Amino acid sequence: MQGWFFPEDGVRGMGMIKVVGLVLHPRRDCGSAIDAIVEWATRREVTVLGLHDEINRIDCEAVAVSSEEMVERAGLLVSLGGDGTMLRTMRLVEGRKTPVLGVNVGRLGFLAEVDLPDLPGALSAIDEHKFTIESRTAVRTTLPDGREVSAFNDIAMVRVPGDGLAAVGIAVEGKNFVNYAADAVIVATPTGSTAYSFSAGGPIVSPNVEGLIVSASAAHSSFNRSLMLALSERLELGVLPTSGRLAIEVDGIIEGYAEPGTKLEIDPVPAAAQVVRLGGTSFYERARRKLRVEGSAQVGVPDAAADATVVDSFERRRYEILLGGEVAGVLHYRRHGEKIELMHTEIEQTFSGQGLASRLASAALEDARVRATPVVATCPFVTGYLDRHPEYSDLLSDGV
Repeated sequence: MQGWFFPEDGVRGMGMIKVVGLVLHPRRDCGSAIDAIVEWATRREVTVLGLHDEINRIDCEAVAVSSEEMVERAGLLVSLGGDGTMLRTMRLVEGRKTPVLGVNVGRLGFLAEVDLPDLPGALSAIDEHKFTIESRTAVRTTLPDGREVSAFNDIAMVRVPGDGLAAVGIAVEGKNFVNYAADAVIVATPTGSTAYSFSAGGPIVSPNVEGLIVSASAAHSSFNRSLMLALSERLELGVLPTSGRLAIEVDGIIEGYAEPGTKLEIDPVPAAAQVVRLGGTSFYERARRKLRVEGSAQVGVPDAAADATVVDSFERRRYEILLGGEVAGVLHYRRHGEKIELMHTEIEQTFSGQGLASRLASAALEDARVRATPVVATCPFVTGYLDRHPEYSDLLSDGV
């Protein structure tokens, strides 16, 4: 759909835009991006807003406001960060027609449209109306404590370590379809198909598809296939009597817990957010780069020994080992108060046998030592690594 959308007022001409809101990554340096936006806005007599707790840490010309005021006033929101920042920005404007422009500040993501060096060109394209708007579906549920929550990636029911598997019944249109026994059961939007759902073996789904994906992570049941449901089909997740206590994760954040007998009705929210697309790259190009999809378009393999860096991707709750800016492997973790649980290590097949898993494990353990954080190791590889490296034994904790 071509055009420019403004909150509450439908379609208007670009000349009507007067206010731009910024949402910043909590730790990455966004100064140069903010400078570019402020310069662009000054030339057009556009006001730039920022959230109090984000803008106050940076010396810039943006006006500090509350999230409520930003959403009410802004005709465009610009997300500066990664996928986690983009998700947070989309949740801010859920249900409104305020468009969101995502700018990658740091590593490549799926949701943002442009990288930082391309920001001036993106702003010029917006000036010239050379963009489209892409609608994104959200999912919503009511937690056992009565709170309503929504997600643009996924809602997941996840095994709590020590409390048994996630035994979850999937009911469609009021009738039970299948029971999963797994580490987690995930309901993902097409946007979230490349996140937790993908790591669980789910399909890659275009964000333009209208539907929901139900996947089981590390399924222990005989049926381990993902389901693709239409938005019109009523979906309910029921925690079975054989299940342990489950954490309810909303876009990767634990928002509550479910006991056996708990039922969650999952409601899709079509067109819950509007994302600016400039046509520089397609969803499939981003997926190929980020997920390292093999095929004729990919030539050569980076030299792992030459350039390997481990970073804490705290938005995704994992350590990532990067080769030439690409993710070659990950170590998933979960924080429990003052402790960190190292849960699962994955190395891309292309880079297997090059010692990258050991690099991840050692980096995670060194980070825990620096932060004086007790470690709970439930990942089999990390457990084996600790057996071979007793110098880290002082970090270990009995459990979460």
